[in-house]
Amino acid sequence: MVAESGGGGGRRILDVGCGINKRPGSIGIDRNPRSRADVIADLDHFPYPFATGSFDEIHATHVIEHLADVVRAVEEFHRLARAGALIRIETPHYTDFSSFCDPTHRWHLNSFSFRYFGEDHGGFGYYSDCRLREISVRVRLLALWRWAGIEWLVNHSRRFRRFWEHYLCFMVRGKVMVFEFEALKN
Repeated sequence: MVAESGGGGGRRILDVGCGINKRPGSIGIDRNPRSRADVIADLDHFPYPFATGSFDEIHATHVIEHLADVVRAVEEFHRLARAGALIRIETPHYTDFSSFCDPTHRWHLNSFSFRYFGEDHGGFGYYSDCRLREISVRVRLLALWRWAGIEWLVNHSRRFRRFWEHYLCFMVRGKVMVFEFEALKN
């Protein structure tokens, strides 16, 4: 296991797939030796070299879409998080050009892609024992739709967001999504 340090104010923060823009005060893990990571590791191989419950926050910014197994990666984030920790995942919406223009993107996700891990798992909660409480899901839309108020509706009404995902998202395209979860532990 790797010795853990870092994190402002005594909080331990893990920046998964940190690249060259590692979050200040965090411990960065990345597979690329040219990154600013503190730990070089293949993010598709589990477990990561940290003790269970080591972190108060885990940030995965534009990395989950590159990993081989989304469910297993979220389970690993959950393992590394202490009870009540913040898990923040940022990824392109599947209707954004950036989701498909990068050949290293393996997954194209929408704003309901992580519901397996919450109360609203649609009957599929048996796929994982990992449990997360959704704090927020924010979707960023193209500028025209922000100015028209559609982004506000998508982000302030779960019912409208579902309508947008089902019927509108190919015309009113999403750009990026930010998920914040609380790690629930038994």
